[in-house]
Parts: sequence; C-alpha cells; structure tokens
Amino acid sequence: MDELATLYLLILPLVMGAALIEALWLSRTRAEAYDWKAWACSLADLAGRRLLALVPYALAAPWLGWMWEHRLFTQSLDSVSSVLLLFVGLEFFYYWYHRTSHTVRWFWMAHSVHDSPNQINLAAAYRLGWFGKFTGTSLFFTPLVLLGFTPTVVLTALFLNLLYQFWIHADWIPRLGWLEYVLNTPSSHRVHHARNPEYLDANFGGVLIVFDRLFGTYVAERADVPCDYGLVSPAVSSRNPFAVNFQPWIGLAKDVASARSPNEAWMYLFGPPGWRPDGAGLTTAELKKRGTLPQAAMT
Repeated sequence: MDELATLYLLILPLVMGAALIEALWLSRTRAEAYDWKAWACSLADLAGRRLLALVPYALAAPWLGWMWEHRLFTQSLDSVSSVLLLFVGLEFFYYWYHRTSHTVRWFWMAHSVHDSPNQINLAAAYRLGWFGKFTGTSLFFTPLVLLGFTPTVVLTALFLNLLYQFWIHADWIPRLGWLEYVLNTPSSHRVHHARNPEYLDANFGGVLIVFDRLFGTYVAERADVPCDYGLVSPAVSSRNPFAVNFQPWIGLAKDVASARSPNEAWMYLFGPPGWRPDGAGLTTAELKKRGTLPQAAMT
C-alpha cells in the first residue's frame, strides 16, 4: 500500500490548495457568506482521517488479502481489456456501495459525514469521515480482487475515482450539455447532496452516471427547485468534526438500546436511515410522501 500512500501525499497539497483558492474567491464574489467554519471542519476531518490511516488495511479489512489468496484469475494492467474491466467494474461496485451507504443505516453512519455540509464546495469534497474504513465498505469491492486485481490496484483505482469527484463539488459549474448523459457532473452531484424531498437518494455514480440511469436513481437538477444542502436530521451539526463523526454512532447506540425486539434492533442497524417502529421517522420514502422536511431542518 506504500504506492497509494505516496500518491495520496502528492495529490493532497493540490486538493487543499484548490479548495482554499475557491474559498477565497467565493468569499469575495458571492453575497452569501462563505462558511469558513465548515471549511475548518472539513480540514479537521481530513487531518483525523490521516491519523487513522496509520491503521493498515490488513487489520481494517483482512478479507482483501483473503480474497487475493483465493482469486479466480490474475489480471494484468498491460491489456486494454483488463483496464476496462477494472474501470467499469469499479464504477458498478462503487454505485452499489454508494447507494447502500444512503439506504442502510449501518453504512450511512460513516457516510453521512460527507453529506453533512450545508454548502457544497471543493472543501466539502474531502470531508469523508473517520470510520468508513472500519465499517466494512471495502467488502463492496472485493469481487474485483477475486477477479484478479491486487488490493493495492483496487484501492488505488478507488482513490482515483474519488479524486475525479473532487471537482464535481464546485457548485458554480453549470450543466455540461451531452456530458450529463454519461458522466457524473457538478449538476448531478448537486442533486445528490441536496436534501429536498424531490432529490433524496439520487445520483450515486462515481465517474459515470450510467448506472443511475440504468437502475432508476438518476434525477436531473431542476431550475424550479434550487438545491438545499445538508442532512435532513436537524440534530447533527455540520461544523464540528467530532459531532459529525460521533453523533450518528451515538444515536445508533441509543436506538439499538431502546429496541423492544431483535427485529427492531436489526431495523435500527440495517434498515433505512431515519426508520422508526411507528413509521413516523425520517426515511426517504416518508419524506417524499410528506413532500417537506422537518421544520427544524429547514432553519
């Protein structure tokens, strides 16, 4: 994994520098105040994630090594077909990882950190949370290892996929014409980050938007529905790195402790985010049915 760490350290200053330049530019050119506290929160989140990177993947995700030892084939990146398989395969599995991270609470606990900012900008792109590495998310990509790509190659490809997504967090980039049909663009990703009931749980692609169109989760940005960013839960701050990383897990622990049956405990863990036994929760289905957010979330 040393190659991946080296690549990360080479790219990191460029990403942080671009985010800072954008922040200075937006703070001078927009009537809406730039949220510097959220910028600092994203920076603190990045710093904490770098500290946790000291925990090797061999400990956080031991199944990657096991899958490699039991691989069906051995792929070489010298062939166009293998590179294409890696790219399309990663996009496919990233789509399902990302979709599951929004529809299964266990995975949402870590992923919600990324969706917590109330403004979308380049700094929000690297607010990825501290605990995703430890929740089993790499399981979604193990089929690529089983097909013969080394864990390092798969994780590097995933890093490059996320690096592509850095620029699509720039909310000042307009719709990009015919590219909207193929690529995940800033317009598509604005929809993904929006908490408007019309936009919830949409546009999960990484580089491509093809699988969203194929599986019915694509939603186009509408001129008559401006994107309102942030979480639908009013209880989670978007400016405190400890709050956005720990509050979801504290809430989960309290809900599981209050469960009156094993089925309720299971639903709290693996049901949709916002699920409540009485049906009066904040799931996407319930919010779409109501057509509005809780009042506290709109303030």
